[in-house]
Amino acid sequence: MSEATHEATLSTTHDEPRVVAAALAPDNTDAMTTAVDGDAVRTTIVREDAGGLAASVDDYLVNLTVADAVCETARDTDNT
Repeated sequence: MSEATHEATLSTTHDEPRVVAAALAPDNTDAMTTAVDGDAVRTTIVREDAGGLAASVDDYLVNLTVADAVCETARDTDNT
């Protein structure tokens, strides 16, 4: 990848941040780094152009929503 000029960092809190981060990992690209800090999942995305960054952020947010919903459903199922 040539020199990147656009970056976004997304930080979200979760009841099970390590599980959410692990669920996201298979879809992360080389342009993404994810870390867990307490109850937060922080992902930084670096892209060469704004359009690519926007597309990557959009894809990541869809994947994040699904991962968090699966964790919540699993937790609710365990409690029944």
